[in-house]
Parts: sequence; structure tokens; C-alpha cells
Amino acid sequence: MKKEDKIQIIDSLTEQINASNHFYLADTSGMDAETTSALRRACFEKDVKLLVVKNTLLRIALEKAEGEFDGLTESLKGATSLMLTETGNVPAKLIKEFRKGHDKPILKAAYVEESIYIGDNELEALCTIKSKEELIGDIIAALQSPIKTVISSLESGKNILAGVVKTLAEKE
Repeated sequence: MKKEDKIQIIDSLTEQINASNHFYLADTSGMDAETTSALRRACFEKDVKLLVVKNTLLRIALEKAEGEFDGLTESLKGATSLMLTETGNVPAKLIKEFRKGHDKPILKAAYVEESIYIGDNELEALCTIKSKEELIGDIIAALQSPIKTVISSLESGKNILAGVVKTLAEKE
């Protein structure tokens, strides 16, 4: 590969890493064409971009990218696939679901919510991380709960008040 081609690939990877809030490094080596195609299809359906990259080029791209990715470079051994996503837990759930029928992919490392996760044993923790949208939804639900209680009390109070007025009117 020519030096110009390598520089172009590194620049492209750097841009994609900077543009993506979260990314995963996975081992997809040894997968046959049918399994790889099924993984790519699953990634496409979940809006996850899957790229097979050379470790050296990815290492340089991580060094050039905006952010602290020092812990990830140790995971760049063997075949590496880069999974880019906007929602932090989607690739973890995708990997977990995909492995029900296959041995791979294996999680090498992940950068999610400005934190670094190393090793396949972190997959379960990554599955449970809530996305920004889920957290906002939880906060809105928590804020709505007291308001709903107040409105409910006012509604029931209205019926009680109407009953009292009716009873008083009947006594006269």
C-alpha cells in the first residue's frame, strides 16, 4: 500500500472516530463469509458502521483523534473490526445477540460515554448502559410523576367537593 493511501485511510478513520460518540473494537477473525455477511447486515439494521481495519493505521488514527484513547491501543492485536455508533449500548447488545448463534465477534475494547472498557468481560456492563435519550426519558418520567399525583388529587377533590355541595343542597 502506498504512503498516500495509508494517510488517506488514517485521515478517514480519524474523522469517523471524531464524528462518532461511541465505538467498539471487536475480533471478527475466523468468521466465514456467510457469518460475516450476517454480522454486517445486523450492524446495518442497527445503524452501526462496521469497518475491518489494520491495527497500525487505527493506532495512528486514535493518536490523531480528539479524545483520550490511550487504553485502547493495547487491545490492537490480531484482527480488529471497528464498530462506530451514535448510541453507546447498541453494539454491545448486537454482539451479545449475535453470539447466541456464533462464537464471534469477541469484544476487545470499547469507548462509550467517554469511558474505556477493556475485554469481553465488559460486554454485560456495556449492554446495561443507558443511552442519553433513555436517561432523558427517565428524568422526564420522574418529573411527571409528582405532577400527575397533584392533578389526580385535584380531580378526586373536585368530585368530593361536588358531593358535599350536593348533600348540602339536598338538606335545604
